[in-house]
Amino acid sequence: MTDKPATPPGTEDEAPRNPERRRVLGGMVLAGAAITLGGCRRENMRPASAATQNDAALDANLREHIHHVVVLYAENRSFNNLFAGFPGLAQPLKALDSPEYRQRDRDGSVLTTLPPIWSGLVPHPQTVDGQHYHIDEHAITGLPNQPFALRTPQGTLLPHGVITRDLIHRFYENQLQINDGRNDGFVAWGNTGAMVMGHYADTSNRLHLWQLARQYTLCDNFFMGAFGGSFLNHQYLAAAQPPFYPDADQSPAKFLIAMMEGNDPTGIRPKFAADSPASAMQGRPQWASSDALTPDFWAVNTLGPAYAPGYSTDPHDARLADPARADTLPAQTHLTIGDMLSRAHVDWAWYAGAWQLAREGRGEGNHQEFPEIPDFQPHHQPFNYFLQFAPGTAAREQHLRDAGVGSSAASNHFIAASEAGTLPPVTFYKPQGDLNMHAGYASLEAGDAHLARVLEALQKSPQWPHMLVVLTVDENGGWWDHVAPPKGDRWGPGSRIPAIIVSPHAKKGFVDHTIYDTGSILRFITRRFGLKQLPGLKLRDAAMIAAGGPAPGDLTGALQFETS
Repeated sequence: MTDKPATPPGTEDEAPRNPERRRVLGGMVLAGAAITLGGCRRENMRPASAATQNDAALDANLREHIHHVVVLYAENRSFNNLFAGFPGLAQPLKALDSPEYRQRDRDGSVLTTLPPIWSGLVPHPQTVDGQHYHIDEHAITGLPNQPFALRTPQGTLLPHGVITRDLIHRFYENQLQINDGRNDGFVAWGNTGAMVMGHYADTSNRLHLWQLARQYTLCDNFFMGAFGGSFLNHQYLAAAQPPFYPDADQSPAKFLIAMMEGNDPTGIRPKFAADSPASAMQGRPQWASSDALTPDFWAVNTLGPAYAPGYSTDPHDARLADPARADTLPAQTHLTIGDMLSRAHVDWAWYAGAWQLAREGRGEGNHQEFPEIPDFQPHHQPFNYFLQFAPGTAAREQHLRDAGVGSSAASNHFIAASEAGTLPPVTFYKPQGDLNMHAGYASLEAGDAHLARVLEALQKSPQWPHMLVVLTVDENGGWWDHVAPPKGDRWGPGSRIPAIIVSPHAKKGFVDHTIYDTGSILRFITRRFGLKQLPGLKLRDAAMIAAGGPAPGDLTGALQFETS
């Protein structure tokens, strides 16, 4: 086992236009002209005095026009999976048989064909619109080594209402799949064979999110903040860093510490199990150990919170998770974006679908143990991992709120608050499991319809004229994407994901090519409300600049203001 790591970072405390009006675009004020700054650092583009003036103008516009920031955080879709054919992309998909998209096996050789879809595309029988679907791993085989449209064995496009098999989406696998930006390891290091290369080919006329992207701003260089899965990316959204498990090698979680090739605690390739298949054609890779924790005790794959609702219950206090369980992460104490907002006296809330049901023990747990509806996931609730939001604290009751269930204002408290105009200045919304678009237990259709209903409520809100909505997903869900993530730090950025900026002040019908990551949401909130920057954001900015690229943008490249 490695030496004890040092203390982890982050523990410090439409009216007609007046021809005399001018457009303010990303801080540049010009008569009748539009400029997009992209992700470049302003001080590298013009003299410092001009940068200061233009930043001041942008900040003034943000204060005047953006009073409410709403983050809609759905699940597990890569950019290609939903938006592969969207017009105006900086790096559109080429012909599907382009050689650069060919996947390689674990030994580095190019696969002759794609493997079967291990466990099947639709492993559990379903009836959608009167049609029966059950597609096992023998139904679709021998696919060419290239991206493909998701179809039935009969050749018809797979309906959006069908719940597909889930795909692996974990910290080490995601890095091996990205393979230093070549994105040719998705098949080899996944657990679904060919399925990772699939995408929905009829989203342009069937997906509400596609229409929203046409109307507002679609970000086509937005990357998940951390490599891997939902747990770590929710933590990144909350705090811009992973959680830490002190003295993990002396805890119940010691068996969850990854064993790495070369015994490198910062490596990306775990040791193979003796019986691991040599080729992706034979099945998924098997590791010699669990890997929820890095060898230096950072939590990178799913662990449960210290507090209920979680994966277990303390036999002595129902408000807590069982500390004797290996999958219970000790309470975290580092700073979150919520702490920064509270220090600045800015109100905020995390609305979670089915939160109150889960607190009452109804629907608590994960989708493998509890009913499909509402299917509450404890690891999707990042602030519940922190001591400062523990049961019994005033902060918990004020900021961690129940969104209710469903898609009506009568049952969904977030939608009701949206329509009533009572949302706090910063609001995060996490839909219940069956409405979040996560493959394996939610359909694309249900999640898409729910998010469209949420946007409708927000647009009806009296707060709408001064609102900015970021609609994105936590991570790629294991689905392939062809655009290389920028070089960053040990934790990310990971694969490209869709993100849409919806606001009266968003550029209309625009594709923003700026480099963003999940932390860009926090950067925008930090800038708009004048907050102290989280340590993890500083580390990411420095790492990306050191790697030769720009630091991630703060979403202001998607905005356009007008002043008289």
